[in-house]
Amino acid sequence: MINKQSPLPIYYQIIEDLKNRIEQQEFNPGDMIPSERELSEGYNVSRMTVRQAITNMVNDGHLYRERGKGTFVSERKIEQPLQGMTGFTEDMKQRGMTASSKLLVFKTIPIPQDIATKLQLDMEQQVYEIKRIRYADHKPMAVETTYIHTALIPDLSEDLVQGSLYDYIENTLKLEIEKASQMIEATIADQHLSNLLEIPPASAILHMERHSFLKDGRAFEVVKSAYRADRYKFISDIYRT
Repeated sequence: MINKQSPLPIYYQIIEDLKNRIEQQEFNPGDMIPSERELSEGYNVSRMTVRQAITNMVNDGHLYRERGKGTFVSERKIEQPLQGMTGFTEDMKQRGMTASSKLLVFKTIPIPQDIATKLQLDMEQQVYEIKRIRYADHKPMAVETTYIHTALIPDLSEDLVQGSLYDYIENTLKLEIEKASQMIEATIADQHLSNLLEIPPASAILHMERHSFLKDGRAFEVVKSAYRADRYKFISDIYRT
């Protein structure tokens, strides 16, 4: 458990042990972990050392505190690699989770100026505006607003957007999706987003904007998404050149 002769700091060993106990489902998301006193007695270390370990795990998002109640196990964050281009439904299936959506908006609108620029269209064109809450295992993960050129996909319907758009585009329309450019930034949820994502007002969210292209070079969609920062994280492998 804890090896006091190890060169690894004791607080770090406690962190790794608690992570392992969470991984082994001794503690599940939402469970309260033992108190600092109980942990210090169990590990036979000072409460200050235990407090350092717990604070680090709270800062890393593995645990969260509730004033006057205790410290609890956080929901596991979904890791989204920045390499490769997949849709939300595909991402969730790869993780063994059930993806679903709640359609908030589906309509045809005159193209907004910023969307016209990104889709390389003139202002006389129209686009579908599709706004959905995206769920993983019935828990809200993101609010996603998609703009697609109506002339490119003329028969899009409410029924079709309940599933995977990428699957419909590639397997039904036989259009080849090639690439996307993507921007991610941290921001704060307003009251409307907080309500949709079921998070406290002013919670941190990850705002992502994606511009996607077909193999023939045509831009076919702009997607603006707000992801729950407490449930989602983006990861990337980088190499020294």
